[in-house]
Amino acid sequence: MRVLLIHGLGRSPLSVFGLSQYLQRAGYQTELFGYSSLLESYTQIIERLQNRLKELEVGSYGIVAHSLGGLLVRSALTANTALQPDPVILLAPPNQSPRIARLTQGFSPLSPIAGDCLKNLADLNFYQQLPTLEIPHAIIAGTDGPRGPWSFFGEEVNDGVLTLTEMQLCHCHLKVMLPVKHTQMLNHPLVQKTILQILNNNTQKILPQVP
Repeated sequence: MRVLLIHGLGRSPLSVFGLSQYLQRAGYQTELFGYSSLLESYTQIIERLQNRLKELEVGSYGIVAHSLGGLLVRSALTANTALQPDPVILLAPPNQSPRIARLTQGFSPLSPIAGDCLKNLADLNFYQQLPTLEIPHAIIAGTDGPRGPWSFFGEEVNDGVLTLTEMQLCHCHLKVMLPVKHTQMLNHPLVQKTILQILNNNTQKILPQVP
């Protein structure tokens, strides 16, 4: 089975290389989908992703996508319902506009050149127009972000970048909460083990954390 791995905002395919090696040792074929959030528009990335998914449809394949990569997958799959990857595993996906993106968009001097991807993350209208992902999928959410009166997130459960609420999606078929941070997910042993369990259809052994 082939597994397409997709990185997050501001990262490169190198960020999923460790996960790729882990899955290869478990017997999976892996492929890394790269993109540039600065040099490509959101639409261009989605078109390339859809074209690659169409090519993968001839065989059995799954998807593992981190952060913005999960939003790209959501856009690609809802725009072409004929695509049927299984499983689809989204790691800390920004399924609702993150407050940290809106803050960055509003105050960063780099926001005018940040590109479509960051702008879409901060755009509430973009999310309102984005269809719900109804294809079976799993979400792995981190819960090890800072909480308290001094925290940017207050008392909300978060992974250091996104709150648990911002990662939620109504039609999610499996949600696993793990004590990890957003930036650690791809190389965290607990996350990698959970991904492998889902790929192996061995989800009965997964014990979601209660925050």
